[in-house]
Amino acid sequence: MPKFLIVRFSSIGDIVLTTPVVRCLKQQVAGAEVHYLTKKNFAPVIEHNPFIDKKIYLEGALTELIPELKKVKYDFVIDLHHNLRSLYLKAQLGAKYFSFNKINFQKWLMVNFKVDRLLRVHIVDRYMETLKSFGVINDGKGLEYYISQEDGQAVQKLPVNFREKYIAFVIGAKHNTKQLPKEKILSICQKLNRPVVFLGGNEDYEKGEWLIQEVVSKQQQSAAVPTATATATIFNACGKFSLNESAAIIKHADWIITHDTGLMHIAAAFKKKIVSVWGNTIPEFGMYPYYGDFQIENLISEVKNLSCRPCTKLGFEKCPKGHFKCMMDIDEGKILEIIR
Repeated sequence: MPKFLIVRFSSIGDIVLTTPVVRCLKQQVAGAEVHYLTKKNFAPVIEHNPFIDKKIYLEGALTELIPELKKVKYDFVIDLHHNLRSLYLKAQLGAKYFSFNKINFQKWLMVNFKVDRLLRVHIVDRYMETLKSFGVINDGKGLEYYISQEDGQAVQKLPVNFREKYIAFVIGAKHNTKQLPKEKILSICQKLNRPVVFLGGNEDYEKGEWLIQEVVSKQQQSAAVPTATATATIFNACGKFSLNESAAIIKHADWIITHDTGLMHIAAAFKKKIVSVWGNTIPEFGMYPYYGDFQIENLISEVKNLSCRPCTKLGFEKCPKGHFKCMMDIDEGKILEIIR
């Protein structure tokens, strides 16, 4: 019975993108015992995955965890993080290992010189390459995300008029240059004419409240709409639900509008229709919504042919050029057209 340790320390989306590796390894390698190592704060992402035999969570220093890992005597380490920390881990465990190609050099060329040597290979397929030696192939079933029955009832906590045919709008992201300006979000929400549920963390709550107040104000100015009627179009769920409860809300949504975030990949795992909005980064880095062999209606919304884009492979606090055209010039019409 070969013992595998899969390593992906962070973050939400990156971990969700490893689920085809976990599933295919467990199902295609006879007797495979699959352990998964990630940071403790990302435990909800994997805690209900039935293809993982043992979940291992890093809370403190990696040096404190290594003695316990050595006792297991792993046959193979599948390194899906591929950084200095995972390099140290592999050296300490002494097991045969396989690491995925991060294409950092190609990304560097693209960001700094706009020289396109990108592979046009999704990160999921680069993850899957680590299992090639075991005869494991991609089964085409896409990503997966598992939640408890209790978390799955989160939709019932929404106001009654937001429980069916609503749009989930993920209004935040880790970096500001990955986020639509709030004025742009406001403009889209005003034109949707559908119940909209804002999703995000505690840090997005105030933005959600500002957006609702602006919608109410503009509706009242234009048509003397009573406050109760105006607020019925948007519900701010930012910071009010756990990660897995937010996943449940995504699962039952009609459409998802989202930046390049972990919730985008959770939506793809549920095979949802997605409008993904891209700012300073580009889908060609290989992190766009992944459906496997499924054909799901979706839209990648981006401003092409900007000489300054991509300006980073991650994100900034503000646009280095000051104009933020990669988000300001997003075509709202295409977003509205596909959802309608």
